[in-house]
Amino acid sequence: MLFNLDLEDFKYNGSSKLHLQKLATSIDPLYKNKSDYRNLMKKYRKKIDELQNKMYAHDRYGMLAVFQAMDAAGKDSTIREVMSGINPHGVEVHAFKKPSEEELDHSFLWRTNKCMPRRGKIHLFNRSYYEEVLVTRVHPKIVTSYQKIPAENLKNKKKLWRDRYSAIKSMEQYEHSNGIRIIKFFLNVSKAEQKRRFQNRLNDPSKNWKFSEHDIEERKHWNAYMEAYEEAINATSTKDAPWYVIPADDKKNMRLVVANIILSHLESLDMHYPSLSNEDLAKLDYYKKQLQDDQ
Repeated sequence: MLFNLDLEDFKYNGSSKLHLQKLATSIDPLYKNKSDYRNLMKKYRKKIDELQNKMYAHDRYGMLAVFQAMDAAGKDSTIREVMSGINPHGVEVHAFKKPSEEELDHSFLWRTNKCMPRRGKIHLFNRSYYEEVLVTRVHPKIVTSYQKIPAENLKNKKKLWRDRYSAIKSMEQYEHSNGIRIIKFFLNVSKAEQKRRFQNRLNDPSKNWKFSEHDIEERKHWNAYMEAYEEAINATSTKDAPWYVIPADDKKNMRLVVANIILSHLESLDMHYPSLSNEDLAKLDYYKKQLQDDQ
């Protein structure tokens, strides 16, 4: 850890109940200035890269980092900033948007299950299987009209959501038992800060492309989304797959906290580079001598 911060303040593992309205969307700056921020991020990336390389060599663990947030909270930039410079062979980013017809013809976990990390790798999900208990909660027509769920399974809506929470928890526990460590981030941006960022997108020609009519329509459902996030986090927070709710009004702060959490989880893993047998070590000495004698 490169600064004094208690990560438990952001963590939800099922031992306490989340109340989103009570949580701050900003904290005091963790950096002195832009230069200090860049130096801190550089140090975090270096440490994450070193541990990812060890994870690859050890080949017993993998890691999945899930990013969920309202529009303009900074999912893309956080993933880019934190993981920039990490060995590309060891990292993959998957962004999940509107499902395809093929994906709609499968169970709701199918499209993300295909992208789960193998041992030795870190995968980052920009949105995830949690969309199926967030967007679908706010817009239930997605389930009733597009997801092709049998009619008898739609009669009890409460049971439908409970079953999805249960399926998610079971899947995450299954992955954990196979060495895949899952950490989940909700980037908690305020409604006022989202408005400011939307206005910036509209006023800055270089950012116009980021703005969509869909952004304004979804903003109208802010309260419903907050309720859906709160319920989903409370229903799926576990010791083995915790949620972290990160204040997101200051993007630099948010990225530093996320990098800190990823690093702390990597450091908690019992990883080591493979040790060679005496026979293999003797072969290395032989090859060293060959290279030294090579003219």
